[in-house]
Amino acid sequence: MVSIRGESPIRSSLRNDNNHQHHRADIDGLRAIAILPVVLFHAGVAGLGGGFVGVDVFFVISGYLMSSLIASEMTQGEFSLLGFYGRRIRRIFPALFAMMLTCAIVAWFAFMPQELLYFARSMTAAALFISNIQFGKEAGYFDIGAQMKPLLHTWSLAVEEQFYIGFPLIMILLHRLAPRRIVPVTLIALAASFAAGIGALNRDPTAAFYLSQYRVWELLIGVVLGLRAIPELRSETNRQVLAATGLVLIGIAVFTFTETMAFPGFAAWLPCLGAACIIHARAGDGIVGRVLAQRPLIFLGLISYSLYLWHWPIIVFTRYFTGHELTPALRLVVIVASLVVAIASWHFIEKPFRKGRVLLTGRLLPTMAAVVLVGVTAGAGALVVMSGGAPGRLPADVRAIYAATYDRSNFYREGCFSESDHRGPSNADIENGRVCALGNLADLGPDFLVWGDSHAAAMAPAIDAAAAASGFGGMFAAHASCPPLTDVPLATNGDTRRCTAFNDAVRDLIREKHIPLVFMLAYWPKYVHQSELPNQGDYFDASVPPSLADYSTPVATALDTTLAQLKQEGVKVVLVMDVPEMGHFVPEALAKAKLEGTSSDIAPPLSYIAERQALARSVLEKSAAKYDAMIVDPLPSFCDNDRCHASRGGVPLYIDADHITASAAKRLGYLFAPVFKMAQNI
Repeated sequence: MVSIRGESPIRSSLRNDNNHQHHRADIDGLRAIAILPVVLFHAGVAGLGGGFVGVDVFFVISGYLMSSLIASEMTQGEFSLLGFYGRRIRRIFPALFAMMLTCAIVAWFAFMPQELLYFARSMTAAALFISNIQFGKEAGYFDIGAQMKPLLHTWSLAVEEQFYIGFPLIMILLHRLAPRRIVPVTLIALAASFAAGIGALNRDPTAAFYLSQYRVWELLIGVVLGLRAIPELRSETNRQVLAATGLVLIGIAVFTFTETMAFPGFAAWLPCLGAACIIHARAGDGIVGRVLAQRPLIFLGLISYSLYLWHWPIIVFTRYFTGHELTPALRLVVIVASLVVAIASWHFIEKPFRKGRVLLTGRLLPTMAAVVLVGVTAGAGALVVMSGGAPGRLPADVRAIYAATYDRSNFYREGCFSESDHRGPSNADIENGRVCALGNLADLGPDFLVWGDSHAAAMAPAIDAAAAASGFGGMFAAHASCPPLTDVPLATNGDTRRCTAFNDAVRDLIREKHIPLVFMLAYWPKYVHQSELPNQGDYFDASVPPSLADYSTPVATALDTTLAQLKQEGVKVVLVMDVPEMGHFVPEALAKAKLEGTSSDIAPPLSYIAERQALARSVLEKSAAKYDAMIVDPLPSFCDNDRCHASRGGVPLYIDADHITASAAKRLGYLFAPVFKMAQNI
């Protein structure tokens, strides 16, 4: 057991800090200010676009309280690492694992295999307090959406727990070796974390959001306050002004920020500074302090941990079982239900365990119980993952339908397809022709190239079959969320740079190998509208019109530039229109329809799809006519009269909402046979 005994070298700066003993009602009120926007934002209440910043406020509070406690106990020579961890276990574990157990039971009986697989992964990660890392990895193109992840909110707990594990050890080390360097080291770490986060925000915004090294500066703001590194305000007026300023800063963030803005980055300073102002002001006796100390706010602050734990799973499962986004009435229901469950969790789970009235007494027992609990939970999740989401739970006929989820094109495999997280062929591999082959690729070199994004990978088996039948051989180069266009600006700067580098490598390959024929395939409607279908997935509703916002100008310009360059180099281009988007995750929707005995006619009307594709088709047709490119259109193979089809003979045609199955693609080889017939004369 590591403990600190005797006179502390940092006593002089912390002599009067007994915050671990003196309860601050204003911090309970600040917790309420933090949790309310989070819950209302997640429930979809209008006007709170920045409600997510409540998590950042919590980070600052956590850093302050933890550092105050540790510093105070070190000052008194009473700090025990085992005791500290025991208190964290009693504080965090009981309600967290009760929530996860409840979610696991519901997920087992409700979720389809792929959904349960993702849940099990997240449960294992949450039990090990690495869910922020797991969710960062899962933010790829083919992963299920955030609205389908009941444990998504545990990412912030993972960030805090990782900090709780490491920070006390660093404090002990500095306390013994360089006690006067504690504050400078903290400030340096804060600056380094923030700077690293700014760099990651441009390079990899998902990592910048989820990973501890890019968020720890927010907790360190609280640590700076907890170490009394900033002189206290003597004037009551100044304290009240500072506290009021903090409320204003948090309010500005809550009411003006949006999900689409770059975050955390510089923007996160606003709520963090707001929280820091309130904490540092210690305005308990003034107007702001009295406002924060109102009983309703104090009570919300007391239950804030349980409310945070339970509100998100309640929202996720409510959406899941109703099959649509929350209506105003359902918003009220989930908010009230979250409060009721949180109160019960606080009263029957949190309080008894924190007070030591239930089991976890002594110093060693909490740690032993935690190890067992973590091991059992993580192990159970791992078993479900190894089973592939326990498909045996489903009836055989439902499993047969759901099996289409796994009927993925072979061109998605790691050696062929470049993922956003850098898995797959590198740009150097592509430039040097170390890519997957299609058809009958001979030593003489490729006759053609398939170039595009994930929709190119989905359609590639059709081109592969047609090429093999015609005696042609080609190469495949595709990257997630990267249209086959040079110099096209995308939604984020990071995507633009990543895709530009990839497409430059493909262009080098075309020139180096003198490839005469290029197929260009992409999720064209997504790029010209900068959006997928509204509520795509479990909550898709064809009565909600698709986004028709026109962002086609940069796409059309880049397409013209690319085609002009290829034509000048003597390359024949084939532009492949996109398949119809289904909106629903097709295998899941059809499997559920079979299970529940409801209609399997889930595809949107042809009119809906035509409206959605009109702009993209116009852009491709104009460029094709201008540069003598061929067009292949798969739409008639999926639609007839006024209907489109998500399945044929009861077999799904899609693995999700917009990527066709490998089996469906292979049956479309006839669409590309005329191209290879033409190519014999090139």
